[in-house]
Amino acid sequence: MKTLLVGIAFIRLELRHHMGRLRKLSASVACVTAIAVANVATADEWPSHSISVVSPFATGTTSETVAQTVLGPAGAQLGQPFVMENRPGHGGTAAVASVLKAAPDGYTFLLATSAMTAAVILHKSLPYDVVNDLTPVAMFAIEPSMLMAAPGKGYNSVADLVAAAKASPGAIKFGSVGVGSASHIAGERFRQLAGLNVVHVAYSGATEALADLAAGRIDFYFVPVSPALPLIVQGKGVALAVSTPDRLQSLPGLPTLKESGYAIPYLSWCGLSAPAKTPAEIVNKLNHVIANALELPAVRTKLLRTGYVPAPMTAQQYASFIADDIAAMTSLGKEAHIEPLD
Repeated sequence: MKTLLVGIAFIRLELRHHMGRLRKLSASVACVTAIAVANVATADEWPSHSISVVSPFATGTTSETVAQTVLGPAGAQLGQPFVMENRPGHGGTAAVASVLKAAPDGYTFLLATSAMTAAVILHKSLPYDVVNDLTPVAMFAIEPSMLMAAPGKGYNSVADLVAAAKASPGAIKFGSVGVGSASHIAGERFRQLAGLNVVHVAYSGATEALADLAAGRIDFYFVPVSPALPLIVQGKGVALAVSTPDRLQSLPGLPTLKESGYAIPYLSWCGLSAPAKTPAEIVNKLNHVIANALELPAVRTKLLRTGYVPAPMTAQQYASFIADDIAAMTSLGKEAHIEPLD
């Protein structure tokens, strides 16, 4: 009898223990459910007022034009406007730092560009982690580059340029608008893929670089498509290839670098990111709205006229794109011995 009573007491203790665990589990489930319901409610109610987009550039840049082209109709869909806030300086890091200080409530976003990923090789250290401190929201568009060669030198194809560079190592020069710029990164990547020994010449701006290209003082230069077109018509440059994966509809006769054997993974791009921990429901809602805006004929036409190609992506695809871009930048920085600016 004594053994039976002990057994019963033990069973009661076990039941109390398990009931306590069940109560804790139920409380946890209730808490998670409440959070999920709250997030859905937050996404349904968002936005209730205007949304700030912090730009790392001075007002009037092409990137800002792209953002406004997309966010105008996106704001109309949401019923609240996007307001651009310019915070230039420190290579774009000031804008990123400003966004990271904001509450992750869906009312502060960063106008993210390829300059953000280039920063990883231009600075010895950054006060933030691009991958972990920011949440990718949506890609707006990419800006194709055109490989232009100097006129009158016999460069009529990418193969001609590569052959000339290999025949005279160290004699061929390529221009850019500065270390770490899109034109520099594209040129270095092309040099790397083609196995060339060429000299980089950095200019203070595109005007000087294009003038020297036209005069034959440099041999090639990666130029955004839009400003390159009039130069080609004027005979001040020879178009050899474009950096996009597919041929441009506006230039169907111009081959891609991929067709020529040198698929450059680097493209100038423009999109939207948010502080880490911004609710996924808000991120997905905004991504969907931006994707809708990018399908509008008026938006697509204006982007193409600006020199950009619409590039809708899911938030997950955009996150992978940024991670791949950072990996490519890091690898290129080491291989090309690009020294940090600070």
